[in-house]
Amino acid sequence: MIYTKLGRTGLKVSRLCLGTMNFGPETTEKDAFAIMDRALELGINFFDTANVYGWKLGEGITEQIVGRWFAQGGGRREKVVLATKVYGEMGKWPNESRLSALHIRRAMEGSLRRLQTDYIDVYQMHHVDRDTPWEEIWQAMGLLVAQGKAIYVGSSNFAGWHIARANEIAARRKLLGLVCEQSKYSLIERSVEMEVIPACAGYGMGLIPYSPLGSGALAISGRAGGGTGGRRGQQWAQDVVKRHGPKLEAFQKLCADRGQEPADVAIAWLLANPVVTAPIIGPRTADQLDGTVRALELTLDSDTLARLDAIFPGPGKPAPEAYAW
Repeated sequence: MIYTKLGRTGLKVSRLCLGTMNFGPETTEKDAFAIMDRALELGINFFDTANVYGWKLGEGITEQIVGRWFAQGGGRREKVVLATKVYGEMGKWPNESRLSALHIRRAMEGSLRRLQTDYIDVYQMHHVDRDTPWEEIWQAMGLLVAQGKAIYVGSSNFAGWHIARANEIAARRKLLGLVCEQSKYSLIERSVEMEVIPACAGYGMGLIPYSPLGSGALAISGRAGGGTGGRRGQQWAQDVVKRHGPKLEAFQKLCADRGQEPADVAIAWLLANPVVTAPIIGPRTADQLDGTVRALELTLDSDTLARLDAIFPGPGKPAPEAYAW
């Protein structure tokens, strides 16, 4: 396994992050335990979850599964850099979602209880809250850090200016600020290259891409989260395939020419970006996990990178050059 620092911090994480969103809805607890055990065997130490995963309001099903896995002992908790998230709806009462100081405090206590741990390594805001002042958010996050309940703070689904605003106000409060941003990023979805990636680079933040296979569309062979079952079988994922049919055909040919799995090429393309810390992989089985790790052995040459840009053209440059002079 290859390790790198999470953004500007001294924290070392694996170059692949184990996503747990399938645990519960699509992966049984027994299989989830096997996947997490195998991840440690492979050297993957970076696990990502969220309090809303499991999709049963307020229950945090996925966090509970991860917590019961930790409870088995054997150094499991100590070996894992654990990231979870706050923002999503955990109940129907007014203060059971978003980023008020009250909800942040209650959400942290709930996550700690479900995960059967006394601290979260990376506590991420799952979405920007446009209605809560940053001073309030950082007061709450700073208290969690001071209490030792959170070690680092990260963001997810932030625009570039949200990242800048958050970090500037954190700096005024003498806080470390955001250390990572989790964004939707793949060959198919490259919008973050305009402003989010430059913001991450400017503030020394690691980028953690989610949906690195474009909702499974880039795993054309069916490995590493593709196939007809699970999330890709859902209508919204099928729509991705329909929208990008010709591009995906060209991509498949490129991969066949190289003798490489499409999923491996898609992940290797992300890893070639110096701002990317670790793409989130969401295997439903241990076999899929084993296959995904092979992407770490793949280095894409400049010709292949140019061909990929031609198939899946991004904005071309950061803003404002992406749309102006």
